[in-house]
Parts: sequence; structure tokens; C-alpha cells
Amino acid sequence: MAVEATSAGAILFRDTRGRREYLLLKSRPGDWEFPKGGVEGDEELQQTAIREVKEEAGIADFRLLDGFREDYSYVFEANGNTIHKTVHLFIARSFEASAELSNEHRDLQWRDYEQAINTVTQDGPREILERAHEHIDTLEEEQQQQ
Repeated sequence: MAVEATSAGAILFRDTRGRREYLLLKSRPGDWEFPKGGVEGDEELQQTAIREVKEEAGIADFRLLDGFREDYSYVFEANGNTIHKTVHLFIARSFEASAELSNEHRDLQWRDYEQAINTVTQDGPREILERAHEHIDTLEEEQQQQ
């Protein structure tokens, strides 16, 4: 029987000397991904994303960007159940330059867009990163025009 599971997380980026970099975490099985995790209790998706960024990236000073939420789904087997997981990703701007590895991941790296696109393992999050990158570009262009 299929079990539905919902996760939320964020594509976290920082600006370093005029260069935008994205945070990637290496999961225990070896996938490169964004900070994300399961919704707990009656959390809103945004609350889950915020908590997961704090827990998995060790970053407290960041802000979710308005107007962006994308999701992808995948299916996997666990304890004899088929689990259909939907992951909702937001975009978060980090005001801290460094992240801290939690015990949930094996490695973390800040990567520029080209590197990040080539590093993210799964198609779903890679496609969302493309749209997120465009969304941030658009917001920054609008700010420059004001």
C-alpha cells in the first residue's frame, strides 16, 4: 500500500562578492540535495522549510523569498511500504556566509549556479533550481529598476 509523505525545504543561496552561490548537502546515501525534511505535526510548509534550514544548514539569519514554491515527487520503498513523497521547495537568501554540517549529511558545499546544476543528483530538484535561479534574477532586476 502507498503511504503519502510530505517534506519541505529551501534552495538556499548567498551572495559572495557579487557572486551567487547555492548550498548543497550530501545525503547519507550520497545524493546532493537542498536542506529539506518532513512536515511535523500541523506545521505549515514554510515553517517546515525554515526549521529544516536551521537544523540542516546551521543557519539562523536568512529569509524566504516571496512568490516561489515548487514541488517534485518520487517513490521509494521503506519497511515494506511504498512511499510517495512530495517535496515542496522555497527559496531562501542567507545573510550568513558559512553553513554548518549536521549529522544528517556527509558533506556540504556552496556552489555557483553552473556547478550546482551539475551537482544536484535528482531531476526534480535540478529543474526547480533552474526556475529558482531565474526567479532570483527577475527579483534582482526589478530591484535595480526601482
